[in-house]
Amino acid sequence: MPISFQTYRTIKRTLAHVLHTRRGSHHEQHLNTLAALICGIVGAQHVQFAQIADHVPIRGCKTESLIGRFRRWVKHDTITLDDYWLPIARALVASLASAPLTLLLDGTVAGRGCVVLMASVVSHGRAIPLRWTVVKGKKGHLPQAAHCTLINQVRTIIPVGATVLVLGDGEFDGTDLQATITAAGWQYVCRTAINILITAHDRVFTVGALPIRRGAAVALTEVQMTAERYGPVSVIAVWDAAYAQPLYLITSLADAVVAIERYRLRFRIECMFADHKSRGFHIHKSHLADPARLGRLLIATSLAYLWVHAVALFAQEQDWVRRFHRTDRCDLSLFQIGLRALRYAQREGKRVPVQFH
Repeated sequence: MPISFQTYRTIKRTLAHVLHTRRGSHHEQHLNTLAALICGIVGAQHVQFAQIADHVPIRGCKTESLIGRFRRWVKHDTITLDDYWLPIARALVASLASAPLTLLLDGTVAGRGCVVLMASVVSHGRAIPLRWTVVKGKKGHLPQAAHCTLINQVRTIIPVGATVLVLGDGEFDGTDLQATITAAGWQYVCRTAINILITAHDRVFTVGALPIRRGAAVALTEVQMTAERYGPVSVIAVWDAAYAQPLYLITSLADAVVAIERYRLRFRIECMFADHKSRGFHIHKSHLADPARLGRLLIATSLAYLWVHAVALFAQEQDWVRRFHRTDRCDLSLFQIGLRALRYAQREGKRVPVQFH
């Protein structure tokens, strides 16, 4: 997908305005490379530098020169989330904080031998990246300390007094994490394992011992978890008729029905990972093996992801979707609508907005 030089310049100006970049500074030079990365990632729908370079709309640059710029950018220690991502994340959250915020926690493999632990916020039915950490490792559970650190980092982005609900998979049921979320004044719903010990009504048993039948749900309140007897929390067993096994949840919410319905939003982060990977930018095929460098590359992919979603919303407002998709129903995700809208705009000579919120 070709991205025009005019769009590249608009991306650069927009980022410079949001990040308060001074002209002629080293920061501006890094911003130029970041804008080129965004254009190349969206154009190539890939994160390997050679493919990105082929789709950068800058004339007169050798491919190897562009690849060298990208390599230096991800290596540069002064490229940090605090400078290049958090101002945009704070603006995004501030625009959503008038309503309750839903935060999603999950991890995914990316690059060569790296795991990305991601916190995202739900907006327009999609998960939007907020903060992440990258470590060496394979797919599996990360230490609970890493989860708590991520929550404390996300706290610096969330406005004081905002209503927040945290959703997590079975990896995020640790008692230290629950305590950290509670200390922030937030609520949570997380999946838990069937072998977790709980104490309720003077009895000690495992979560899997809860009596549950297909198509039903069971909830216990005033429960204490593990041998440490952390609590009180609520434990829920729910078995949708369409699934082979029941789902077990722990929550600080008092209403079990609300907890079950809100937990269904957790799967939005799986869609976001798919858009960053096989259905979008193929971050899992990056050759980067250093966690810090992969973390910097995620700044570029996350900005590209935000821009594509902004284009999708614009396309819906302008009634463009019927121009490139069937009119009787929509089978496309918001991300795919954004990509198709960019192709449509390029073909028809139309302009699209450049914004990152």
